Amino acid sequence: MSVLLLLISALLLIYLGIGGTTAAAVMSIATVVGLFQDEWHLISILCGGVLLALALILVIPGDLRLDKLSRPLLGWVRSRLPKLSDTEAEALKSGSVDWDGELFSGKPKWNKLLDAKPAHLTSEEQAFLDGPVEKLCAMLDDWKITHEQYDLPDKVWKFIRENGFFGLVIPKEDGGLGFSNTAHSEIVMKISTRSVSAAVTVMVPNSLGPGELLMHYGTDEQKHHYLPRLAGGDEIPCFALTSPVAGSDAGAIPDKGIVCKGQWNGKEVLGLKVTWNKRYITLAPVATLIGLAIKVYDPDKLLGDSDEIGVTCVLVPKDTDGVNAGARHLPMNTVFMNGPTWGTDVFIPMEQVIGGQDMLGKGWTMLLECLSIGRSISLPALGTGAGKVASLATGSYAYTREQFGRTISQFEGVQEALEPIAGYTYMMDAARLLTSGMLDRGVRPSVPSAVLKYRNTDLMREVINHAMDVVAGRGVITGPRNFLARAYQAVPIGITVEGANILTRSLMIFGQGSIRCHPFIVEEIEAAGMEDEDKAAKKFDGIFYRHLAHTTRNALRALLLGLTKGWAESVPRQGNIKSSYRQLARFSAAFALMTDVTLLTVGGGLKARQRLSGRMADCLVQLYYATAVIKQWHEEGYPDDQRPLVEWCLQTCLRDLQGSMREAIINFPVPALRWPLRLLVFPLGATGLNGPDDKLGAKVAESIVKDTPVRQRISRGAYTTMDPDDPLGRVLNAYKLANETADMRSRLHDAMRNRDEDELGGIDLLMGHQRKELVDWACAQGVVKADECDKLLEALEALYDVIRVDAFDADGLKALSRCAKGKRKVVERPPRDEK
Repeated sequence: MSVLLLLISALLLIYLGIGGTTAAAVMSIATVVGLFQDEWHLISILCGGVLLALALILVIPGDLRLDKLSRPLLGWVRSRLPKLSDTEAEALKSGSVDWDGELFSGKPKWNKLLDAKPAHLTSEEQAFLDGPVEKLCAMLDDWKITHEQYDLPDKVWKFIRENGFFGLVIPKEDGGLGFSNTAHSEIVMKISTRSVSAAVTVMVPNSLGPGELLMHYGTDEQKHHYLPRLAGGDEIPCFALTSPVAGSDAGAIPDKGIVCKGQWNGKEVLGLKVTWNKRYITLAPVATLIGLAIKVYDPDKLLGDSDEIGVTCVLVPKDTDGVNAGARHLPMNTVFMNGPTWGTDVFIPMEQVIGGQDMLGKGWTMLLECLSIGRSISLPALGTGAGKVASLATGSYAYTREQFGRTISQFEGVQEALEPIAGYTYMMDAARLLTSGMLDRGVRPSVPSAVLKYRNTDLMREVINHAMDVVAGRGVITGPRNFLARAYQAVPIGITVEGANILTRSLMIFGQGSIRCHPFIVEEIEAAGMEDEDKAAKKFDGIFYRHLAHTTRNALRALLLGLTKGWAESVPRQGNIKSSYRQLARFSAAFALMTDVTLLTVGGGLKARQRLSGRMADCLVQLYYATAVIKQWHEEGYPDDQRPLVEWCLQTCLRDLQGSMREAIINFPVPALRWPLRLLVFPLGATGLNGPDDKLGAKVAESIVKDTPVRQRISRGAYTTMDPDDPLGRVLNAYKLANETADMRSRLHDAMRNRDEDELGGIDLLMGHQRKELVDWACAQGVVKADECDKLLEALEALYDVIRVDAFDADGLKALSRCAKGKRKVVERPPRDEK
């Protein structure tokens, strides 16, 4: 009893996170009490003495602990911590930590999530969405843009410039609109539901590019000169990072700038002789101002003693001698301006360095800070937009398309495809809004931006593929009628750009997050890197033992919450989703434990353990998206009609989270730790979280088929039109008419099934082109009333028109081919490629 009392006391103190003097006092009391409990009082004294001694070691500062324990431990920890390149070290310093840090802590503070200021729009921002954005969307004909013009029409370019679309986030005092990050996201998302090409054209100047960099790092002179010109569209910007050999790895950039003197505007000035070869650069073919990421060298020591200064961001006007741009890539049949740019020994003065000469060598930090903003908005908005238009169009099509005498939305096989379309779209939107809300609060979410970019583009692929399965042949045939083809073709672009998803998942999310978001690792790395051994040991001494207690506490929490299925955890009552809160708390503790064990055992080898890193990234993704759904439902007041969606999202995330963590454990690179980790994380086995059942899945599928407020919520922010000559409007108009005439068509179908063989005069009125005869017969037989006949005919015409696809005669296809051929031009490769 005495030993058990001591052990329980010790474990309880660790679980509750109580340390220091309080722990020592409690252990002393437990030792004294144990003396009178049973005949094992001598063992009680011994155990109590050991535990008390350990408590005292941790609470009493002094040279003894420092010299005999902390210094040797520091040496050992140095050997285990991951070795960071200069690029990685800069990445850790950039951005900030918010809700992602809570998920890594093992004990998330739910009030921090629920009480955080949510994403919202001002009345001015909403008016812009309802006005200029709506008008821009109405101007876009995506078929003509992508198959005939291979560019946005001139009137669209003019409208974008004149209405400030290139200056969404530039402050008003600098000529921009000064909108929030949430507004930026909503604008890009809405345009993307109409045309990916137009959305990319708008989003790039407002995310990673010269404008964003100038706002944060530019000199006053640069801001005053360039920002008004960028906001008004007088300058078209692009930013060139990707090189043919190095990709987007700043540490391997071959593009260079040599410090030298040269002529600029008739004067000899200090500057850079820049040589570059970049590709995949959006807006490069039309850009008048080219931003470049280069490495700067100073071989003549004109600036100091160092030969290599480092990654630097510069601005090169397109009309500078030696600049090459204008050729175009054609990314997957989307025609936003994209192409290569190159130049050899192009001289620019130091005033063209973003931030001036003082910012030489600081380009990677600048890029990382701004990349976390752009990646949180641009591609996640495109992914969400694709989900919304797929939900709207596919749900409508499934309702209007009939087979075997009933709508295909009633088929369970179709419902299986509609279910993830609705659920994943709701999930993407929740994560998008959670992250844009962080940005509006001043957070620079480096890890959430990677999570969001990866997962939203991945779910975009899932949703569009399911939509294509439902629409089937109607989606396969390309042409002006097709409402899915361009989104389907654009999927690989989102997957690939701004950090390819394979790289983002297997290296960035967990690789950076495990250090950046950890409550102690960053400080331990700083201590290990200090040259002064005394200061390093003292700093380490103040951190390591708290880290040790943190790890032990999370191990105990994971075990206890696993045994009780989270019932030992206090969670919010709002929404009546306590079981989900408890499971998320449990897996947060398990995730934090797995993070520490991974860093302790794998250490610097994590970069080579990309399967492990990818599975841990998947765990973080599911934690983040589940909590984003909770946050979004909370902000909307817990409407009950959204409960099926919320439950579906939470159950899906928890099922996938359990699977990813199980895979990480059974494949853990240190085999001896697999069984202990399974015991701590899954003491009752990896069971019980099976995801949504069929009944819930059917409700979620129904949410985008039935005309309800939930359907409107899922598609909120998408561009809609009822124009029957528009590819999307044709489906929505038929959906509207199908709902309005549901009773008439039901009566008609019943009458058709019950008619006599010769009642129709030998004419098979079930043929699709005999709709007028069918309605006339129904009116004559009194199946429908006289005042219903015109409406019924209109509905039947619309329902047939929805399933029609485009067909081109030989001359039509030749015309398209001639149009495409006229837009293509073979361009000689840049000289550096030939070398």
